[in-house]
Amino acid sequence: MLKRATWTAKLLGLLLLSQLAYGADQDAEVVVEPQAAPVQEVQASEQEVEASAIPADTSPQMAQVDAAEEAVPPEAPPAQLDVQMEDVKKALSKLKRDLVILEEDLLFPASSQVAVFLSMDVGKFFNLDAVTLKVNGKQVTHHLYTQKQVDALARGGVQKLYVGNVKQGDNRVTAFFTGTGPNGRDFRRATTVDFEKGFEPTFIELAINDATEDYQPDFSADIVN
Repeated sequence: MLKRATWTAKLLGLLLLSQLAYGADQDAEVVVEPQAAPVQEVQASEQEVEASAIPADTSPQMAQVDAAEEAVPPEAPPAQLDVQMEDVKKALSKLKRDLVILEEDLLFPASSQVAVFLSMDVGKFFNLDAVTLKVNGKQVTHHLYTQKQVDALARGGVQKLYVGNVKQGDNRVTAFFTGTGPNGRDFRRATTVDFEKGFEPTFIELAINDATEDYQPDFSADIVN
């Protein structure tokens, strides 16, 4: 009986020791030291990140921009632009004259066209204010003059006063001149020209001149062809 009790006590002691040992193993912390990544792999990862951040079509876009910049022509110098602008203005002026001539040819054929021009060669006997023109008794134009226009006529300028159509055969043009005569007096004079219209255009010149004999202005109308 004593032996059985002794063996039982031994077994209980071994069982208790085994339980204590097993619990100590469960509570122990497992420490695993991290392993450093290879340097080459880290560098390779950085290069992959940089490559993914760059758009795939960047190079073609830059090539297109460079090609567009090369295709833009260089700007012309200011002096060359001024010369080009002057050439354009001259071409436009010539085109305008041609269009005016073409318009007159279409609106006023040679067989019915009459054109009236005004010239003036005066000094101190007359200062022109206005001209009224009648063709076959009908008023066709009335022109008021500024001092600049009078000065231009006195320096040798010629004014196209009227262009129109008249019937074939006999016609009459009458011009009335209004202005200031000698001693500042109001002055009004008229001059008339009769002509026979043919198939060619008719040109009439109205002229104002100084008549030194009587210190009065002289007005005339003549056919010039």
